[in-house]
Amino acid sequence: MAHQVNMTSMPQHPALARAAAFCDRFDIRLPILMAPMAGACPASLAVAIANAGGLGGCGALLMQPPAIKDWVAQVRAGTNGGFQLNLWVPDPPPKRDIAAEDAVRRFLSAWGPEVASEAGDSTPPDFEAQCNAMLEAGPAIISSIMGLYPERLVARMKSQGIKWFANVTTVDEAKLAEAAGADVIVAQGMEAGGHRGAFDATKAEARMVGLLSLLPAVVDAVKVPVVASGGIADGRGVAAALILGASAVQVGTAFLRSPEANIAPAWAQALARAAPEDTMITRAFSGRPGRSLATAYVRAAAAPTAPSPAPYPVQRGLTQAMRDAAVKANDIDRIQAWAGQSAGLARAEPAGQIVRRIWEETQALLG
Repeated sequence: MAHQVNMTSMPQHPALARAAAFCDRFDIRLPILMAPMAGACPASLAVAIANAGGLGGCGALLMQPPAIKDWVAQVRAGTNGGFQLNLWVPDPPPKRDIAAEDAVRRFLSAWGPEVASEAGDSTPPDFEAQCNAMLEAGPAIISSIMGLYPERLVARMKSQGIKWFANVTTVDEAKLAEAAGADVIVAQGMEAGGHRGAFDATKAEARMVGLLSLLPAVVDAVKVPVVASGGIADGRGVAAALILGASAVQVGTAFLRSPEANIAPAWAQALARAAPEDTMITRAFSGRPGRSLATAYVRAAAAPTAPSPAPYPVQRGLTQAMRDAAVKANDIDRIQAWAGQSAGLARAEPAGQIVRRIWEETQALLG
């Protein structure tokens, strides 16, 4: 059994005291949360992180209700630790433009299999059914991204004693989330890998704020605890976030090279080589802006001559065949390789070891 760090025995630097209180309140040992990365959150990764003292996470966006329940069952079979379940708040139905979609289909034909005319018709799983599955699973924490949960869902969560962690990208969003009943605010800086959590997708690129500026502003604006997310991949990032007022941190990309994450080898290898400037925001995979490695496809899709991506989730449907073929071929140029700006700090270590190492580094800096 690896050595477990006891928060209560630490020298009580104010930042560590705040983190200890957060851990006590949410029944975890260490203030390190696994980002709920849709498509990259196998139960094995959540189990390893929870067993090391952190909080596991499931991005359930693409999961049908039985898959949500199965994920929860697998995690509970492997750990007594905690986890969060996460869903996107749905956008209104997209406005379709068949001519524009045909232009995207022609563009994609150079990057993968021919795209079927009906590919853009794909829709996410039923949101209400997913919510019911989450509530039936009864996790300690349910988190949101891309907006606020409807009042009726928040009321059902609170009646079951489930805490609501709300992901935000601006101070205004943080205030709205607190007013709507969020128990914790997750402040997502622009450094974060994967999809931007902006409530209004049309403003996501124009309102990007780095975590160093966003975090203290959100901490000052709300009374509930704040979790820092975006570009945190070692103890230096955790210590900085805690000093800036966070009660805990959420980590994503730093776990992707662990064996438990089980991502495509080419993606994992590319993370190791990535400098901060080797990532960029793109809508080219899903229609929603997200931070990816600047692969050949992402750069080509950003060229002035490339067609504009279709809206979410149409673009996701159009690119599905390319993305599937890329993973099968282990081809980094076409893989949906989400990555935060600190990707180069990620190490090929077991996930539990990553959690413990990051916390030991943090203690060395703050202790």
